Amino acid sequence: MDSDRSPGRAGRPPALRRLPFLAMAVVALLAGLWAGLLRLGLDLPALRPGLAADHGILLVLGFLGTQIGLERAVALGRGWTYLAPAAAGAGALWLLLGLPQEAGQAILAFGGLVLVAVFVAVHRIQPSWHNLVMGLGAVAWLVGAVVWMADRPMADVMPWLAAFLVLTIVGERLELSRMGRPPKGAIALLLGVVAAFLAGLVIATAGPAGAGIRLAGIGLFGQALWLARYDVARRTIRVAGATRYMAVALIAGYFWLGVAGISWVAGGSLAGGGFFYDAMVHTIFLGFVFSMIFAHAAIIVPAVLGVALPWRPGFYLPLALLHLGLAVRVLGDLAESTTAWRLGGILDEIAILLFLAMAVVSSVRAGRSARST
Repeated sequence: MDSDRSPGRAGRPPALRRLPFLAMAVVALLAGLWAGLLRLGLDLPALRPGLAADHGILLVLGFLGTQIGLERAVALGRGWTYLAPAAAGAGALWLLLGLPQEAGQAILAFGGLVLVAVFVAVHRIQPSWHNLVMGLGAVAWLVGAVVWMADRPMADVMPWLAAFLVLTIVGERLELSRMGRPPKGAIALLLGVVAAFLAGLVIATAGPAGAGIRLAGIGLFGQALWLARYDVARRTIRVAGATRYMAVALIAGYFWLGVAGISWVAGGSLAGGGFFYDAMVHTIFLGFVFSMIFAHAAIIVPAVLGVALPWRPGFYLPLALLHLGLAVRVLGDLAESTTAWRLGGILDEIAILLFLAMAVVSSVRAGRSARST
């Protein structure tokens, strides 16, 4: 049954019913950013013991898991599919409240399981390579949550969380790449580097971590090269306005994905933390993933909430600040400079909050304009 047409909810706008999911995602985002500031060493209230350790989980599964799950539920239009964003949001809130971690882990794992089921249903309706790649991203969410439940270190969990987001985005871009009519063999090439990426993660989890992470890094770099070569952003960057802005954000993200691949090959392990670990992780989550968020927000928000998000030239400011901050942070990592590392991290948090504020203002103004006409 289409959840937007269920009898008990007749008369309520679909977007209004999705606001609780959005609220949970925003809470997870803000909590994750606060936890990030704690990890940067700022003297701030901890809110609860151990919050800083949940920084990655809150942002990846709490914020982005809820957002991606909601987007897929809206697209499929079946009531049960909303269990994925509900579990992602609820799991994040559970952890934020300091409730027993094991239960929160199980809730988040359940969200990943539902998202896998969503993509199984989607693939039955429309078998395609891009749905398969995105479905593998959902599997990575589930595997990462299970690895975390097994009390493995976060260095073993984080690659799977990265795979969840990278494969989801790559699958979406693969779908759009058909507009550019890539040559025969291009899709096979992409599937090959995706397979190498996933094989590396399996090896890193079950066997020698160094060899696995290096193989996964080759897969990341291959995906970045593929996107840079075949994505439509190469053509749309010539078009002025919002289209060019989106292309700039996409291409910048592909650059950082390539840097991440190189760093994974060079680093060989995510264990032990430290400056180089920071670069290996944040080139993906900040440089690649948040570039994609900045690029696609004007498409996702109207599709999910039915609220217009008009593009404005001012959106270049948080985009530029995001990449400036990451460049400073990575240079700080390479130089082992705590000052540069911290400054870059703060700039990135400002960029994300600035983008969020500008998006809200742009949507509110658009709504007022629509009501006045």
